[in-house]
Amino acid sequence: MASIPKPLQEHINTAFPATPCLVATVLPNGFAQVTPRGSVLVFDDEHLAIWERGKGTTNAGLQDGSKITVFFRKPALRESGMLPKGGIARFYGTAKLHKSGPTRDAVWSKVVQPEKDRDPEQKGWAVVIKVDRAEDLDGAPLNIK
Repeated sequence: MASIPKPLQEHINTAFPATPCLVATVLPNGFAQVTPRGSVLVFDDEHLAIWERGKGTTNAGLQDGSKITVFFRKPALRESGMLPKGGIARFYGTAKLHKSGPTRDAVWSKVVQPEKDRDPEQKGWAVVIKVDRAEDLDGAPLNIK
């Protein structure tokens, strides 16, 4: 299991609305489904999470064990040298769905307010992603201190 570098965590948590993360899943026909998600957040050092409120193909195909890629880009991090390869980090992991219970509630508590405003009745659910690999644009492991 890979960890999410501490210096990147706040940048991921505040990516929305300027540069929301892109989330990629695999459709049943084998094509990638890539969609922006403003609710991507760091759940802990080894897990990302998403508040899933969509009703499209990404939502329909998600299940426990789904493979997910999260693409994060913040050009200012290239300029600062934190992520010199395009200001990009990629996270590859496996989904665990939480449609009720304490983990769902914990993810909801961390969701940014603009996303909470889009689901005032909390009809969505949490997707917690165990990060198996975290890398830069060249595919090298993230080594940020």
